[in-house]
Amino acid sequence: MPAIAFVAALAVVQYLAFGWLTGRARAKSGLKAPAMTGDAGFERMYRVQMNTIEVMMAFLPALYLASLFWPAYVVAPIAAIYLIGRHLFWRAYVTDPAKRGLGFMLSIVPVFVLLILALIGAVMGLLGVGA
Repeated sequence: MPAIAFVAALAVVQYLAFGWLTGRARAKSGLKAPAMTGDAGFERMYRVQMNTIEVMMAFLPALYLASLFWPAYVVAPIAAIYLIGRHLFWRAYVTDPAKRGLGFMLSIVPVFVLLILALIGAVMGLLGVGA
């Protein structure tokens, strides 16, 4: 379970880093709160932060649930792909949002895989079959 906790903690750290970068982009742009538009650099970074929290809301529960039924050596690498995907999404979105697709797919597919693993593990548990 330490590997799962480590990846989950890295996901939170990554999200907080995106939040810090969003604050930095706001300061650099001179855009005053509560304004959310008016500077493309800030708007892009803000969308990275918001999209990350949107996906993370599914990622963390799926990670936890999958880890209840499957060993860390199966679950942790899938979760690591999520982290890589979020990094690629961030890099692409702030430079050219049209190229964010790979990063998004490498973020969302692991969420679905973890969710499917969790569902399979839960059904197997209900049926009395070991995962």
